[in-house]
Amino acid sequence: QVQLQESGPGLVKPSQTLSLTCTVSGVSITTADSSWSWIRQPPGNGLEWMGAITFSGTTYYSPSLKSRTTLSRDTSKNQFTLQLNFVTPEDTAVYYCARGRITSDYWGQGTQVTVSS
Repeated sequence: QVQLQESGPGLVKPSQTLSLTCTVSGVSITTADSSWSWIRQPPGNGLEWMGAITFSGTTYYSPSLKSRTTLSRDTSKNQFTLQLNFVTPEDTAVYYCARGRITSDYWGQGTQVTVSS
């Protein structure tokens, strides 16, 4: 059974860096042809794809967030991570990790991140 679980701080101050980790179980993140995404949903808005990292470590980023976003992974822990720099209150959202880059079939439950001083 494939499961994803997000973890990280629920509150981040403006201008700081948001770091989230997704722990995957039931499948290896290095499984051939797999991709792993971060997606967020600000309050009152739709889902926004932020970026993905593939089974081989190749990264893809949303053009609108590329300058502030870094995806990485720890294959020994079967985890992948999101770093979002210079956050503002507009980055307040529920953050999800998911399997897939174009479409996603397995999702984490999501974690609320609030940007506030």
